Amino acid sequence: MPEQPEQNIVRIPARSQQQVMDWSLVLASQEIDTVIDFSPEPPHWGLIVAPPDYERARAAIAQYQIENRAAWPWRRELIEADTVFDAGSIVWAMLIMSFFWVQNARGYFTGAGALDSNAIGEGQWWRLFTAIMLHGDAAHLATNLVFGVLLLGLAMGRYGTGIGLLASYLAGVFGNLVSWLLGPAQFVSLGASGMVFGGLGLLAAQSVAVWWKTRHAPRYALGGLFAAVMLFVLLGLSPRSNILAHAGGFVCGVVLGTGLALWRPLAGNAIVNFFAGLSFGILVLVPWLIALNWGS
Repeated sequence: MPEQPEQNIVRIPARSQQQVMDWSLVLASQEIDTVIDFSPEPPHWGLIVAPPDYERARAAIAQYQIENRAAWPWRRELIEADTVFDAGSIVWAMLIMSFFWVQNARGYFTGAGALDSNAIGEGQWWRLFTAIMLHGDAAHLATNLVFGVLLLGLAMGRYGTGIGLLASYLAGVFGNLVSWLLGPAQFVSLGASGMVFGGLGLLAAQSVAVWWKTRHAPRYALGGLFAAVMLFVLLGLSPRSNILAHAGGFVCGVVLGTGLALWRPLAGNAIVNFFAGLSFGILVLVPWLIALNWGS
């Protein structure tokens, strides 16, 4: 919805200074007069236009966005929201499904990669990583895929494709570490749910990151964080699940997301996202190579 600070002007909000500058050039090419506006309260950047030009300005901006999609074609801005969903999370889902297929075709995969507390205590640290790619059954897999595609897609859209994916994965690893350190003396666990809740924590961190920006920010931050915690309670506290891994992944996601939110330009840096995605691939591949060659 447009903001109307005065009756004779209309404000079109934008996500960033770069976006508002791009839009101002687009509207200038259509001979629509604009003024770039900055507000101390979010959304900070916007374009001021005359009311008679508003509909034509929105149409020109919409056409510009259609014709100038980002180089990564699966990223889409949700309608009427400052939110981007990155369908690259579907590639993550395909990777998880591929591991599940191999796991069922090669039974030794589960024994080699599951989160076995005794084995980790004996030095098999790679299980903190490999367990994320394994699932107990089709229902377990489906649950993580449904929520993972959505939550990781939003996290990747917010922080960058590679950065969001890597941060979620590291949060999942941390969740496994927490469950090993604080869990029962002997247990076996597997699944990507710690990573999925890491993605939820990354999204919750968007609220934490605005805490000091304006005098109204704490109210919005607490509201967003409370909503994320309620979603965690709803989805992450099943008695049959690894609650410690869920909690560890969520908390780590909040911490990582708060740090990343302070450097939001990283989200659009193609080089940083490339190396983050490459790091994710390495951190998946290398632990599995070690696991499959252990004791051979």
